[in-house]
Amino acid sequence: MIRAADIREWRNRSVDDPKGHKIGVLEAVYVDTTTDEPAMATVRTGLPTRHHLAFVALDEAILGSGYVKVSYPPVGLDDILPAVSEEAIFQHYDMPHQTGAGGERQLARH
Repeated sequence: MIRAADIREWRNRSVDDPKGHKIGVLEAVYVDTTTDEPAMATVRTGLPTRHHLAFVALDEAILGSGYVKVSYPPVGLDDILPAVSEEAIFQHYDMPHQTGAGGERQLARH
């Protein structure tokens, strides 16, 4: 299990796909608001002057020397994760999505 404090140290490190190819650079970590454990991350892809954000699940992520290897391919985004898209991201990764009792989001950016 990857602890939230540990994964924050990997910001600006390389993020690799399941085959070991570089996706981009870790930009931000999103934790599950019910467990406070890392669930997803955004990754900067593309050129420094024309970058995009991709979303990756951190389930089964492997931390290596200077990289984070994720188990799933990324989902592209152009900005932060809108609340209306949160459930679709969970469905894409075949992960359960559950809002809080008052409808709060499941993910919070750290």
